[in-house]
Amino acid sequence: VQLVESGGGLVQPGGSLRLSCAASGFTVSSDWMYWVRQAPGKGLEYVSRINSRGTTYYADSVKGRVTIARDNAKNMLYLQMNSLKPEDTALYYCTRRWIEWGQGTQVTVSS
Repeated sequence: VQLVESGGGLVQPGGSLRLSCAASGFTVSSDWMYWVRQAPGKGLEYVSRINSRGTTYYADSVKGRVTIARDNAKNMLYLQMNSLKPEDTALYYCTRRWIEWGQGTQVTVSS
């Protein structure tokens, strides 16, 4: 099993980013998939999840600003983030059931 995130970067407040997670060794549509972040000096924070039926859930801190999605044909997971705030700055991970993890992709929101 391998998860590889990409799409992070430096963005100004109010900007947008789309994070991607390429999965191999399993099918993203078959299981719960999560986006989790870790801000500097802080613990892991749940951001969003999607189940095998495609039902999506969001943390209150990001609700209305982010959208989790997947592409079953490409076996990819995505996180579209809009209206970014400085407090969204973190290392973002995709994870399968908090068991298998990618290496993370850094998102920095700063002017």
